Amino acid sequence: QVQLQESGPGLVKPSQMVSLTCTVSGESITSNYYFWSWIRQPPGKGLEWMGAIGFAGDTYYNPSLKSRTSISRDTSKNQFSLQMGSVTTEDTAVYYCAQGGWPKADFGSWGQGTKVTVSS
Repeated sequence: QVQLQESGPGLVKPSQMVSLTCTVSGESITSNYYFWSWIRQPPGKGLEWMGAIGFAGDTYYNPSLKSRTSISRDTSKNQFSLQMGSVTTEDTAVYYCAQGGWPKADFGSWGQGTKVTVSS
């Protein structure tokens, strides 16, 4: 059974960078043909796919966020991470990591989500 767990700061100030980590258990993030995504849901809005990292380390991004988003991984810890810069209050959301999501919006296991609030 694949399990994912997000971690990161709950509160970030405007213009700063938010860094989140997803720890995966039950499956290696380098296993062939698997992709790993970040998705967020602002209050009162729908889910937004942010980007994904593939088993070979290739990355894919939502064009609307690409300029300030980076996804990386630490294979020794079986983790992948999200960094997003120049945050505003519009980035306040629950952030999820999930298995899948590229090239189709077909997801497997999800983390429970972590809330990030952007506020001064």
